[in-house]
Amino acid sequence: MKKFILLLGTMYLFTANAQDTATISQIVSAEKMFGLHFTDAKRDSMTDILKDRVKTYDYLHALNMSNDMPFPLWYSPVLPGMRIPRKQMPVHFNIPDHVQLPADRSQLAYYSISQLASLIKNRKISSEQLTRFYLDRLKKYGPRLHCVIEITEDIAIRQAKKADAEIASGKYRGPLHGIPYGIKDLFAVDGTHTTWGTPPYKDQLIHQTAFVAAQLQQAGAVLVAKLSLGELAMDDVWFGGLTRNPWDTTRGSGGSSAGSSSATAAGLVPFAIGTETYGSIVDPAMRCGVTGLRPTYGSVARTGGMTLAWSSDKIGPICRSAEDAAIVFYFIHGADQFDASSISFAFNYTGLADLKKLKIAYISNYIDTLPANSTEKQTLAVLKEMGATVIPLYFPDSLHGDEMLSLIIGAESAAAFDLLTRSSEDDEMVQQNKDRWPNTFRTSRFVPAVEYITACRLRYQIMKKMDPLIDGYDIIVTPPETGDQLAITNLTGNPSVTLPNGFLPNGMPAGITFIGKHFGEADLLAFAKAYQEHTGFNLKHPPGFTN
Repeated sequence: MKKFILLLGTMYLFTANAQDTATISQIVSAEKMFGLHFTDAKRDSMTDILKDRVKTYDYLHALNMSNDMPFPLWYSPVLPGMRIPRKQMPVHFNIPDHVQLPADRSQLAYYSISQLASLIKNRKISSEQLTRFYLDRLKKYGPRLHCVIEITEDIAIRQAKKADAEIASGKYRGPLHGIPYGIKDLFAVDGTHTTWGTPPYKDQLIHQTAFVAAQLQQAGAVLVAKLSLGELAMDDVWFGGLTRNPWDTTRGSGGSSAGSSSATAAGLVPFAIGTETYGSIVDPAMRCGVTGLRPTYGSVARTGGMTLAWSSDKIGPICRSAEDAAIVFYFIHGADQFDASSISFAFNYTGLADLKKLKIAYISNYIDTLPANSTEKQTLAVLKEMGATVIPLYFPDSLHGDEMLSLIIGAESAAAFDLLTRSSEDDEMVQQNKDRWPNTFRTSRFVPAVEYITACRLRYQIMKKMDPLIDGYDIIVTPPETGDQLAITNLTGNPSVTLPNGFLPNGMPAGITFIGKHFGEADLLAFAKAYQEHTGFNLKHPPGFTN
């Protein structure tokens, strides 16, 4: 049977007979797809070389490279002249002294990290007791929400007992010590399955602990669950079904950090870890009414995590408040020797934001045309009440950001899952629609290497064009998914925080996104904290999960 293959910019037909791998007629067909036209003499000169290339391709295929093999052309969001803050100052998180256990223990589900830390630090509750409380909630509500892939009970109890022993001996590691959490199941944690949310990898065991999980372990946090993701980090459908939105369980949670957002919103964990390649923190945070930080690209080393697209994958916390996100980010951010795109920089968070001194803009071409009672326009009114001056900013939607990011992600993800496609094990995946990964991986085989490289070069041009626009402001206010800003800011690597912003007419959470400067997470989260303290939207919880 003949199959189409595209490698290094040349499409050709191959059969069992190697002599038929590159004929003039096949080259003519390929030219039409890529907008090329060669003479017959030029085509004739190409055929022998292309036939020899087949042997090289066969050699590459035989290697069957695993997903964790690096791509050594490292992307960096740092442009010439961009300053990376290096001097880390002491950061003091406010752990209140007088937090009491609630009479109704179910209310613990929505305590902040600082409140829980106070209870543990002052030994009003043990980490083991708190861990068992959240394990019970995961067992009770996880099946209803389809948000849990694996409850890590043995690991959790072991880590909680260790935390209690350390705290009893006077060794207190900080506000995450003894605090339970969940992690998106594309991260390896030794002793657990790492399923990537899809049947071909359902039984996968990776004897490694990802950088981000190791950072949390060092902080004393307690892993209670591997949480669901849309399979191979797309959408909210996995082999266990549709991850449900706790505000309306007939709806999906959004994706692909589906379980991380659903479980956090429903109070099954105090916080969770998610990832974003193109909207996978922003989208479910918006839909589930939680606070999702997509940090500057490279902020958290991705070692031990599933690769989807080397130049776009990012790791961030999903929490119920900006202050909680700041606490988690402080402990997880950092670089290691294995992820050459990871960047060490200072996170000098104070939690204080002087809105009168910050340069704040809103994307006028997204917001000005909205109804007067829209949540986005109400946000602008609130910020003005708080003393901010908010400047209109026109965001260019003519840079083909979605097209470039989609092409780049498509090519990189097809390489990351090359073996899955060639083995036809992608047939086992749950989602088989034309716009889902199996077909995306196949169609991306027909992206010429020349065009991929050209798209990456255009990305750099977009970064240079957008740098004075985005990094010219401390904060940019935008609807989370309107226009091309989500694609553009993923191309540039800028941080953003998406947070609850009231409710839509249908009763579902509304969301707003604040975009920050590169490495500006400290100011970004302090600003978001001030907004949340003024509005209190983050204190609303889905009513079906309060017991």
